[in-house]
Amino acid sequence: MNTLDVVHDLLRRQVRPGACCIDATAGKGRDTALLCRLAGPTGRVVALDIQPAAVAQTRALLAAEGLRAEVVLDSHANMARYAAPGTVDCIVFNFGRLPGGDPKIFTTAATSLPAIDAGLALLKPGGVMALALYYGKENGYDEKNAILQHLKSLNDRAFTVLACDWLNRRHDPPLPIFIWKEQAGCDIIGR
Repeated sequence: MNTLDVVHDLLRRQVRPGACCIDATAGKGRDTALLCRLAGPTGRVVALDIQPAAVAQTRALLAAEGLRAEVVLDSHANMARYAAPGTVDCIVFNFGRLPGGDPKIFTTAATSLPAIDAGLALLKPGGVMALALYYGKENGYDEKNAILQHLKSLNDRAFTVLACDWLNRRHDPPLPIFIWKEQAGCDIIGR
């Protein structure tokens, strides 16, 4: 069992045919492909990544599996360009760097925190955001610490946040985090 297993298990339980989903950090396309299968032909999946190699890998995987999604070369911080507020059922993030990619290219709090907030505004009530938080090595701990601190400030009447930790795993295992949007009409920050 690893972070990807936990995230994918939740997605299988949450995402239904016809869903609107965003893979905010497409990477190799595994989350995008799963979202496409779950949302089905009546659903909509948008996948974003800032790296041309990630966009190419995602498109290749989808083509090989006969799946369809809008795969866009763009930052996760710009996801509000691709959906209206309150219309998205599920958003997936993998924060950190592309496995096997350039270790000097990784997400940072400067774009990740605004992306999380943009995503929360896009979620419909009952929608879920799944985060896999990779940290350590080249990208260090700054983004991890900033995200965890930020999530603690979310309005608890509007969102439920569950952050999981692998207590007996070494070497900075990625953390699975889930955010459910409880109701409309509440501010993201504050009480």
